[in-house]
Amino acid sequence: MELTEVEIDHCLECGGIWLDAGELEMLMDDADKAKQLIASFNEAGGHSEQPRKCPICLKKMAKVEAGEDQPVLLDRCKKGHGLWFDSGELEEICAKAKLDEDSKIVKLLADMFGKN
Repeated sequence: MELTEVEIDHCLECGGIWLDAGELEMLMDDADKAKQLIASFNEAGGHSEQPRKCPICLKKMAKVEAGEDQPVLLDRCKKGHGLWFDSGELEEICAKAKLDEDSKIVKLLADMFGKN
């Protein structure tokens, strides 16, 4: 599915979403805020979630935490190819960081996954 120039890749089985490098910034209403959010991601330790493989380079991705209060655990390609969001994580991050003020991403994801 596409929104402007961004093609959103998603898994039909788990509802996860892959965004290539730079696509998160293009989706957001404020690219500078999106870049600040990405820059704030910290390597996550002490978790039990297994790392995913990058769909581009097929290497294990790093677990990163997004947000300070109740951070969201994401997968980020170590080579910078992109980000993996498990089901619901992109919406959660957008809401916490106030990056989707006109709700275009939430509406797109609702259309993709049949949520009302």
